[in-house]
Amino acid sequence: MNYYLVIAFGLFLYMSFVFIISIIKKRNDIADIAWGLGFVLVAWLAYLIVGQYETRAIIVNILVSIWGLRLAWHIYHRNRGKTEDRRYQQWRKQWGKNFILRSYLQVYILQGVLLFIIATPILIINNNSGGQFELIDIFGILIWGIGFIFEFVSDMQLSSFINNPKNKGKLMQSGLWRYSRHPNYFGEVTSWWGIWIIVIGATNNWVSFIGPITITILIIFVSGIPLLEKKYEGRADFKEYKKRTSMFLPMPPRHIDSVE
Repeated sequence: MNYYLVIAFGLFLYMSFVFIISIIKKRNDIADIAWGLGFVLVAWLAYLIVGQYETRAIIVNILVSIWGLRLAWHIYHRNRGKTEDRRYQQWRKQWGKNFILRSYLQVYILQGVLLFIIATPILIINNNSGGQFELIDIFGILIWGIGFIFEFVSDMQLSSFINNPKNKGKLMQSGLWRYSRHPNYFGEVTSWWGIWIIVIGATNNWVSFIGPITITILIIFVSGIPLLEKKYEGRADFKEYKKRTSMFLPMPPRHIDSVE
């Protein structure tokens, strides 16, 4: 059977299994935890199917695993002891009697499709690891590392801020969040471009470009930044923060003259 079809089928079974758990647990935000773990599953499933056991593929899979496991743990820890995320609660009300079917198709199956597309570089490198380890591989690892540090540190800073009762109702504007309104998203996107650099350098397969460009578009224009910033519309402190701080790329804060 075709290598990519086997991976797709394995991912379909995984997302269907997670969907069943969500029905039992009565909370769809388990899909957010499954997101990072899905990439780990895809990476090592591809590795085992091909059976080439190449160093470059192992390195990429380790990087993906570090990223995916960290993200899954972070979301699990963030959601633990809390009610279902408000996005999914709203969908429960909006979808009514069609909730189960629409959840399966619009949350889990759709997420599986996007995961497969974004994981394209992982699938390619596991199927063709290229030649000897080169300088571009080191460059890709460094870019991945920069992204991972940004995502990890900004998530830690935000968690610490939120968990401090003194900050209730306040807006996070310090640490890495002083230079970007979404440093964690910047880190996530950067990590995926780092993976892509390794893959393109080894295989010269430009189909792999679909992976990082998809996650970039999703985060900047679709389901990441737009949805999150919509939550803060109308807040005066966010309006000032938005004027002063770069949306995505970390940059020094802009100076804004105070208005009497």
